Amino acid sequence: MEYYLAIDIGASSGRHIVGWRENNEIKTDEVFRFPNGTKRQNNCLVWDTDSLFENVKKGIKAAIKKYGQIKSLAIDTWGVDYVLVNRIRSLSPCFAYRDSRAETVIDEVHGKMSFEELYRRTGIQFQPFNTVYQLYDDMKRGRLDRANDFLMIPEYLNYLLTGVKMHEYTNATTTGLVNAETKEYDKDILSALGLPTRLFGQLYQSGTRVGLLLPEIAWAVGGQTEVVLCASHDTASAVEGIAMTGNSPYISSGTWSLLGLKVPQAITDEKSRRANYSNEGGVGYVRYQKNIMGMWVVNRLRGELCPDKPFQQIVEQARQSTFNAYVDVNDNSFLAPKSMKEAFDGALKCKPQSEADYFRCAFLSLAISYMDALDELKANTGAEFDKLYIVGGGAKNSLLNELTEQVCKIKVCALPIEATALGNLKLQIEVQ
Repeated sequence: MEYYLAIDIGASSGRHIVGWRENNEIKTDEVFRFPNGTKRQNNCLVWDTDSLFENVKKGIKAAIKKYGQIKSLAIDTWGVDYVLVNRIRSLSPCFAYRDSRAETVIDEVHGKMSFEELYRRTGIQFQPFNTVYQLYDDMKRGRLDRANDFLMIPEYLNYLLTGVKMHEYTNATTTGLVNAETKEYDKDILSALGLPTRLFGQLYQSGTRVGLLLPEIAWAVGGQTEVVLCASHDTASAVEGIAMTGNSPYISSGTWSLLGLKVPQAITDEKSRRANYSNEGGVGYVRYQKNIMGMWVVNRLRGELCPDKPFQQIVEQARQSTFNAYVDVNDNSFLAPKSMKEAFDGALKCKPQSEADYFRCAFLSLAISYMDALDELKANTGAEFDKLYIVGGGAKNSLLNELTEQVCKIKVCALPIEATALGNLKLQIEVQ
């Protein structure tokens, strides 16, 4: 039996999942889990990359201890964020996308190349934390002068494991700097913004071998294995993990909800730009999708109102609520409020009277945001859908699934599986 390791790291937790093929199915076993999250440093939100790497090594060690030989491993994470590196070490801090530092340079970036032109070239939706704005901010601060490379989070972790720097295509597309036609970094964008071209190397597809663990890493984790590239943007791996009949829309439901459809080539027309749809890299296709609010609002409400209450109890209590008001969960006021409860209060004319009311309002608001995005998807592609696949943490929420069916008038196929890990493992197995 050959065993593979998927290291799937999200904004709130990381998982090490061993997988193997048995009777034409991929079987899985979670061997390690660790918490993740941003921390505040000098009034900025940053990632603790040292802690991330230590936990990556702990999980690899746990996998090897339980299964012996691991054929290969691959790492996927959220998109957009990156680490600047020079010839000696990383340049701290590693900023988190929820930090607002880049918002001050957006107009300046668009003054050098309009967003209309950026979208025509890349097909990437506007978000104030897109990598293109973060890197421009770094350039203005002089941070890029000290860097000879920038690595997306999974690429940086691969580098620490192997000593090899390799840029992966699907995650690179989340930067807003990859040309949708050539599938390489767009030199005209780099030139217009003055970003140093030395930072933007060749892009590699999933399935590419990165290398073996460095000797000191192999010693620390108790064995040797090979690192390969999966679709290192977690949503790209999640889409690969969906056992889909035909080509239906999907939602990868986590901190964010990624709603989209697989298309053969990028759709970068004016209608798509106005609807803020993105064209992100997939494995042999483009993920035409929209980044909308996800379980972030629910998790923040829970942390504020009832942190110790089991999630299933929260769902069942919300099911009993008759509160039918909703909010625009994609409004910026819900992105990073000091108090999520106050954000809901400020957006509602009629305030919830109980915890259950707040959660029902959140679930209903998410379902309505799905409806709006699906309507845009139909209008922009001319396609009709009778199914919606939902994977990830949100797929376990029976009330949200029911509300989504009612509001969107579509059959919801909820797959409460580790779709990202399954896609990660599938792509590794196909390499062999």
